[in-house]
Amino acid sequence: MLVIGFDPGSALTGFGVVSRQGNRLHHREHGTIRTPAKQHSAQRLQTLFQEAEALIARIQPDAVAIERLFFKQNVTTGIQVAQARGVLLLAAAQAGCPIGEFSPTEMKIAVTGYGRADKKQLQEMVRRLLNLPEVPRPDDAADALALAICQIQFGATQERLQAEP
Repeated sequence: MLVIGFDPGSALTGFGVVSRQGNRLHHREHGTIRTPAKQHSAQRLQTLFQEAEALIARIQPDAVAIERLFFKQNVTTGIQVAQARGVLLLAAAQAGCPIGEFSPTEMKIAVTGYGRADKKQLQEMVRRLLNLPEVPRPDDAADALALAICQIQFGATQERLQAEP
């Protein structure tokens, strides 16, 4: 199974690509999609869509994992992230990819076993699970890798459930 995880943002979107072979997870790549700060929001969304679409076409994933929107205070930032998330959902849907959507708590449980794990704990577990020499940077890419791991674990659970008589 090959999964791309996306941690959406209007200025910076993290992505991470993880595969599973048997019971082992393998890091494929990670990085960010950046949009120019001075661009109009519509142009930023177009850039994000085109970059995500190209990444999905190049990787040919079995599934895409995207963080569910969660915000407490800043509604304006939440709206911008929601727009970026929508563009990523569209890129995945147009490519015909199954989409997993996970809250930060679900992601933390899948990766660390604890839904209230802090960012450092999550990043360290991503590093360990993917056998990386250091914690992936930037944080957005580490979160995207965690989302991909979450989707793989969810997919493995679904496979086991479907295999049971």
